[in-house]
Amino acid sequence: MTALAVTGNVQLSPSFRRVSMGGEGLADLDYVGFDQTVRLFFPRDGQTQLRMPTVSNDAWLGQFLLQPKSRRPWVRNYTIRRFRPGDSEIDVDFVRHGDANHASVAGPASEWAEHAQPGDPVGIFDEGYTYLPPSDARWHLLAGEESAVPAILSILECVPDDLHAEVFLEVPLASDIPEKVYAPKSAQIHWTIRDDPSEVPGTKLLGKMKDATLPRGRFYTWVAGEHKLPTGLRRHLVNERGIPKSDITFGGYWRDGKSSPG
Repeated sequence: MTALAVTGNVQLSPSFRRVSMGGEGLADLDYVGFDQTVRLFFPRDGQTQLRMPTVSNDAWLGQFLLQPKSRRPWVRNYTIRRFRPGDSEIDVDFVRHGDANHASVAGPASEWAEHAQPGDPVGIFDEGYTYLPPSDARWHLLAGEESAVPAILSILECVPDDLHAEVFLEVPLASDIPEKVYAPKSAQIHWTIRDDPSEVPGTKLLGKMKDATLPRGRFYTWVAGEHKLPTGLRRHLVNERGIPKSDITFGGYWRDGKSSPG
């Protein structure tokens, strides 16, 4: 477990906010990159201090659950968007919710990110990464709606410069597309704009990908987001395109209409 403090908070676009966090404990972070994920611990409303588990192995969950809910912090999984070891600082990007452009109700993490101030306590527990392509894949397919955009942009910054990738990303608004994306020159990035707050994230993207003409040759797929997108794309690739399940990494980050347990 690594105790940190908020060092900065900026709104990147209508749908994304970046919270920077720092502390001496980051000197021990084994940072690899790609979609490296951390358990993020942050206080509930009314809590004056952050009570994180004191063990840094699989036993942490049991210790965590033994705390009464009134003392237990919130915990959610997030990708490290960027790590600056010289500054002992990481960035974590959050999807914003709960306004006219985002029909879903803000959860505790996005609500915390909206109001986090420098000095606020926060903690992390490294969970590693899932981006594990086979060495003989000729190209990579990356896909996700806004909840997976930070992970995919991080992956693109870590892959070899000569990698060919087909990247399919969905965001709520055209103004959410970054002005600059760092990616291999041969990466083709296809943006889908939802422009409909009532539509379940990933639905439009899944339809687009089912109709897409993909390059030939063996490829590796990494897809994440609202669970219907990764499960639906995996089913399509396996059943309709004959792709081996072993060549697909998929993750359901969340479910529409359901909140994660606290």
